[in-house]
Amino acid sequence: MAEEAAPRRRRRGRRTMLLICAAAVLGLVAGTCTGYLVQADREPTKLPSLAQPVLAPAGGAAPKRVPASRDRRVRTDGDLRELLLKKPRGTKDAEWLEGTDGWMDLAAYAETFDRPAGSFEGQLEHEFRRAAVTAWDGDSYSVEIRLVQFRQEEVLAAADSSEQAQYWVMQGPESDGWAIPGTGDGMAYVFEEPETEPGYEPVYTAEAHARRGDVVMEIWINGEKRIDKKMIMDLAKRQMERL
Repeated sequence: MAEEAAPRRRRRGRRTMLLICAAAVLGLVAGTCTGYLVQADREPTKLPSLAQPVLAPAGGAAPKRVPASRDRRVRTDGDLRELLLKKPRGTKDAEWLEGTDGWMDLAAYAETFDRPAGSFEGQLEHEFRRAAVTAWDGDSYSVEIRLVQFRQEEVLAAADSSEQAQYWVMQGPESDGWAIPGTGDGMAYVFEEPETEPGYEPVYTAEAHARRGDVVMEIWINGEKRIDKKMIMDLAKRQMERL
């Protein structure tokens, strides 16, 4: 009996919540109506202009454009043959160069490798673009210079080609090697012993490999005597200066 007589705490039921919500809605509606009435009696406010303010030009002179003579990309995208070294006085164009017009297509370039078929496919994968070539014969030596260009849209083929060439040099006969100044990883090599083949005179060789951007430089010298370091280095440096 005592438990039944004790007062119980009232809880906020559903009815009370509905009353509070209804009051809040009525207050919101009343406030909104009042706002509309007040706004209707006011003058319309002008909208800001959609046009943006004109910005004052920056001070100082605009940077000068790089002249075409100093823009490497302009040079290498032009006639690649014009970047080749000119044959020295007292020499003559190599006989096999006749008819090439200074260009070496992919098939001809692949033929310069031990396995032409495999090289042809490899150069296609490396995005071979074109190759310019010059060659001349002196009294006791011959020189060939190639500038091989790659598209380099998917792979940095120029770097791979130069590295592979230098790798195979190191795998061959003993040679002396020197870094080509200003090329990063360019190298020139002179082989100690001549190449020999039955029925032919011994041939001494030297070569140089370097790259700049998407162009690889290849220089080959064959001679009756051991090639002088100064000769291969001079050709390599002068040729790279033109790229």
